[in-house]
Amino acid sequence: MTFTIVLLALVAAFLGLRLYSVLGKRTGHEQEPVARRPIETANPPLVRQPSAGGDSALALPSLDATNADTAAQSGLKAIANADRSFDLGLFVEGSKSAYKMILEAYWKGDKESLRDLCDDDVYDSFAEAIDGRSTRGETLQNRLVRIDDIRIVDARYDHPMARVSVRFDADIAALVKDADGNIIGGSMTDAVETHDIWTFMRDVKSSSRNWKLDETDSV
Repeated sequence: MTFTIVLLALVAAFLGLRLYSVLGKRTGHEQEPVARRPIETANPPLVRQPSAGGDSALALPSLDATNADTAAQSGLKAIANADRSFDLGLFVEGSKSAYKMILEAYWKGDKESLRDLCDDDVYDSFAEAIDGRSTRGETLQNRLVRIDDIRIVDARYDHPMARVSVRFDADIAALVKDADGNIIGGSMTDAVETHDIWTFMRDVKSSSRNWKLDETDSV
């Protein structure tokens, strides 16, 4: 599976198995989901950046304030000038799908998918945490209940690399079990709010249209 968004996981804080501790930058949770509105799944899990040559290649992305902070707009314009196929709307939808895919791959211990979705440093950190979990015989039953809001908070273009940072406000429910299937953490009646900032990157001069997770942080 290839991470082809237009630019486009997480253990309870009380267990100390947060993604922040994995990457040194992010928090996460492991509690069983409560009955709440699930995340929308109508969008395809992968979104491909439009090829150059169409009408979208002639215009800058629409920098709607509902999608991007003012501080990010100059960086988005620089990226759009360097890559005329960049589309802000598709990026926002693609980053939403990528957020869900990366979290689920980490929770399931799917290192193959994570290798395609993350850069080397982020992948190595995820893989180390997954291996440690496996050694202890622990399993996660996490679920991304919903994403409440997505905003672009920063964007930078340093030739030839483009980086866009996205804030995800979401609810995550989770449960962690030991090797015998006993619940050792989490709750079946609660979900925890998370506020994450993930940065995606791409070499705009590369023939590959793929963007990867380059950095994570928590708010």
